[in-house]
Amino acid sequence: MAVNQSRPLQADVAAKQYSGLGYWWQRNQIKIVPYLYIAPFFILFAIFLAYPVLNSFWISFHKQQGISTPEFVGLSNYINLLADPRFKQSVINSTVYALGSLFLQIPLAFILAVVVHSWLVPWLNLKSFYRLAFFVPLLTSGVVVALMFGILYDYNSGLINSYLVSLFGEGAKIGWLRDPKVVKFSIILLLIWQFTGLNSLYFLAGLQNIPRELEEAAAMDGANAWTILFRITIPLLRPVILFVVITAINGSYQIFTQPYLLTGGGPRDQSISMVMYLYNTGFSYFNLGYASAIGYTLVLIVVTLALINLRFFGAFREDH
Repeated sequence: MAVNQSRPLQADVAAKQYSGLGYWWQRNQIKIVPYLYIAPFFILFAIFLAYPVLNSFWISFHKQQGISTPEFVGLSNYINLLADPRFKQSVINSTVYALGSLFLQIPLAFILAVVVHSWLVPWLNLKSFYRLAFFVPLLTSGVVVALMFGILYDYNSGLINSYLVSLFGEGAKIGWLRDPKVVKFSIILLLIWQFTGLNSLYFLAGLQNIPRELEEAAAMDGANAWTILFRITIPLLRPVILFVVITAINGSYQIFTQPYLLTGGGPRDQSISMVMYLYNTGFSYFNLGYASAIGYTLVLIVVTLALINLRFFGAFREDH
């Protein structure tokens, strides 16, 4: 009899244990627990990325000075950009930086990768050394790079001008950071030094994925080195080239630290980039609405150029 009475008690305990919230949790915890693990990422993403992006887009249609109440102005901020000479100059400068990356930095990186992959590495067996040498400039902080090139470019005591004076006299000095005609080229040289090695590593990785059999078969059929390069190597590297071109152009349009520390945008705004102008507008003049409009115009330019490159390289073709 006692045994029979204990069974209902155990059943009551089990019913209470698996009723209500406890029962629901037992049935759904396998589905819910994974989302709890990734919830911190999405919470931080919403707070520090999604909300600022959406809020700045909303602010770009308003006039807001500092912490004042936003005043809706529609497209006025974007329209005013078209008549802003400083904004136009920043677009020109950023475009020049991008062209420097496109026609100087990327070809040089490709040549270095081909030389290391085809000639120097088999002979010297120093592949790891070259990889490290290519990557070291990227590990150097942008602030340190700017300070280093500031020492090199100094008009009176810089290493470059000192060497030129020793060879050609006092009149050989160049205003690397003073001359409006030279300053953009000086920034481009800095970017070439800092980022060519990284792009060379991208190309080197792509070259190592090309089967040697293809090049050997082409050579046996009578193809010379140039034919192999342009008919086999470059076509097979198309995805890598596309990636390098897009990232180099994006990085050039978003450059900030190096020209900001070297020239502050001068002389006469000849080195100011779009991001520098955005920064000055938002954090020096506290014109947050106008700065947001600059930011989204920059996004539009970068996305448009990326789509043009994707179309040029055939990324949208069905047979690609």
